[in-house]
Amino acid sequence: MARVVSVYLPFFATERMRLTSTDLPPEAPLALTTRIGAQRLVAAVDATALAHGLKPGMAATQAQLLLPGLTLRDYAPRADAHGLAKLAAWCLARYSPVVMPSPPDGLLLDVTGCTHLFAARTGGQSRNLDEGEDNLLADLAARLARRGLTARLALAGSIGAAHALARFAAPDCTRIAETQNLKGALAPLPVEALRLSPETTQALRRLGFERIGDLIGVKRAPITRRFGHDVFLRLDQALGLSREPLVPLIPSELVSAKLSFVEPVITAEGLAQAVERLCVDLTAVLEARQHGARRLDLHVTRLDRSTGIVSVRMAKPSRAPEHMARLVCEKLAGLDCGLGVEKVLLAAPLTRPLLPEQIASELYGRPQEPDLSTLVDRLANRLGAGRIYRTAPVESDWPERSVRRVAALAPKPRTETPRPENWLRDWPRPARLLADPMPVEVIALLPDYPPALFIWQGRRHRICRADGPERIFGEWWRAPGEIALARDYFQVEDEAGQRFWLFREEAGNRPQRWYLHGFFA
Repeated sequence: MARVVSVYLPFFATERMRLTSTDLPPEAPLALTTRIGAQRLVAAVDATALAHGLKPGMAATQAQLLLPGLTLRDYAPRADAHGLAKLAAWCLARYSPVVMPSPPDGLLLDVTGCTHLFAARTGGQSRNLDEGEDNLLADLAARLARRGLTARLALAGSIGAAHALARFAAPDCTRIAETQNLKGALAPLPVEALRLSPETTQALRRLGFERIGDLIGVKRAPITRRFGHDVFLRLDQALGLSREPLVPLIPSELVSAKLSFVEPVITAEGLAQAVERLCVDLTAVLEARQHGARRLDLHVTRLDRSTGIVSVRMAKPSRAPEHMARLVCEKLAGLDCGLGVEKVLLAAPLTRPLLPEQIASELYGRPQEPDLSTLVDRLANRLGAGRIYRTAPVESDWPERSVRRVAALAPKPRTETPRPENWLRDWPRPARLLADPMPVEVIALLPDYPPALFIWQGRRHRICRADGPERIFGEWWRAPGEIALARDYFQVEDEAGQRFWLFREEAGNRPQRWYLHGFFA
C-alpha cells in the first residue's frame, strides 16, 4: 500500500531569496517581479505581502501603491529550481529513498515502508506503526521551520490525494488520509485540487462541478467527450484507482552506478549478478572520494515504466563490494520484477568519510579488535535496525534505570564514567528484565520471609529455593514519591527449575505488594 507525502512550500521563492540574500531587511514585505514585454509583474509574494492583498500577476507599481515599503527583487526561477533540488536531496538522505521535486513550490516523497522508523517503541519491543506517520510529518515540518521555510504537509495513499490535501485542505484538518477513505477526504476539495488546467477547471465550474465530490459517481461519457480523458484520469489517480509513477530524483553529485540490459531480467538470480557488478563499480567511485556508504538504494525500472526500490543501511561506512552485494541481494526476494527489469541503478545517498586505518598488532601492545559491523548489518537488515542494540550502564540503583540502550556500534563517550568493576557482578541481575514489573500473588510463611508460592498469570509456582533479600531504596532525588519507597528482591526457583526475580515493595503505611521483575537463564 503506497504512502506519499506532499510538501507544499507556499512562499518558497521569497523565503529562499531571504535565506540567500544578506541585504534584505527581515521585517520588510517582499515581492519578486518579472518582466513580460514592457510590463513588470509580481511573480511571488511573501506572507506579509499576501496578507495585505498582494498576489502574483498584478503590476509591480500597483503593488507598491497598495503596500508602501514593499521590497522588490527579480524573480529567479532557475535558482528556485536549484534550491528545490537541493532540498529534495536533503530529504533523500533523511526521509525516503524516492523523492521527486514538484516545481515550483513542492516536493513528493514516497515513504512506503519508511514510516515505522519514526515510530516510538511501545512495550520495549514493538513499534506503534500508526504513530510513525505522525512523527514523520512532525519531524519534517519542524526541520523545515528551523530552516526558515513555511510548509504544509499531507500524507495519503496516492500522489494526487497528497498533493490536493497539502494545498487545498483546511489548515486545521488532519492530513493523513487513509487509503480506504480517500473519497471522503477529497470530496469537499475544489476541482482545482485535481491538477487540471485553469481553462478546464473554469469550464467545469460553469457546468456546476465545483467540488471533487461532484465528479465522483457522475456519468463519464459526456464529460470525457467535452474535456478529454484528463479529468477522470486525474480523479482516478487521486483516488488511487489508476497508477501514477513517481520519478525519483537522482542528484548529479549522487554516488551511483547504473546498468541497462539488452533483454529484460525477470529472476532474482539475474538481478543478483547485476548487483554484484554494480557494487564493484560503486566501490571504485567511493574509493576515489575516500568515502564509505551508510545506505544503499537499488532502483529498478520495469518494462511498464514502473519502478521498484530496495534499500539497505549499514552501521558503519563501508565500501567492501562483497559485503554491500550480500546485503542488497538478501532483499531481492521481496522485489517484484513484473514483466521484466530493463535497467537498474545502485546509489549511495548517504556516505561518510572512510580513510585508511592502521592495523593494530600485538607487537605494539594493542590487539586487533574484531570487526562486528558486517554481522550487525546483516542482523539489522533481517530483523530491523531497532532490534540490534547493546546496553550501557547508568548510575542508578533502580534496576530499570541502571541500563540504557545504545546503538550496537555506538562509540563509547569520552566523558562516560568508567564502568565499575563490580557492575552487575556482585549483585546478580536477570537475563531478561521486564520494563514494567508485573504484580503477582505471593504466599510467605512470615511477612519478612521469602515467598513460598506465587501465582503469575493464573499459574502456581511453588518455590524450592530462594536467596535474598537485596534491599534497594527509592531514589528520592529523582522522584519525590520515592522517599519512603523500598524494594526487597529475591531470586527464587520453582519446582520446574525456572528462576524468577521477585520483589516486595514497601511504601510507608501502604500494604506490601509483590511483583515479578525478571527471569534468570
